[in-house]
Amino acid sequence: MSEPEANLPRRINVAAGLVFRDGRLLITQRKPDSHLGGLWEFPGGKLEPGESFNEALARELREELGIEVEPGEVVESISHDYPDKSVHLEFIRCDWLANEPEPHDCHDLAWVTRSGLDDYEFPAADARLLKMLKSESFSWDG
Repeated sequence: MSEPEANLPRRINVAAGLVFRDGRLLITQRKPDSHLGGLWEFPGGKLEPGESFNEALARELREELGIEVEPGEVVESISHDYPDKSVHLEFIRCDWLANEPEPHDCHDLAWVTRSGLDDYEFPAADARLLKMLKSESFSWDG
């Protein structure tokens, strides 16, 4: 490995779900002892080897929240570099199929309105998506 490559942060692919219901969006809070602990995010997680973004998202929401979803359209793709890692996020609108969400593998969860997004602190990587979600032109119909 050459010297410049040794300093590059590792790349992690992450699938994140946009689950809407009754004009509200599901968000989750990271566990306090995790990377970016305490911040709020859109539920999802890292892809396992050989998994597609949609497969990873369905699995992660089942494990993290106990819900069943049908991943749909990619709303936004964002790559962001943190000091120790680089993430590529695919934000995917999901149809909620079954089960009430419970915080199995996250600290907390909330159903928020468009205006309520400002009441929560999100990671820097989510800034562009948050701006889109806050725009009146973005449909919150679930």
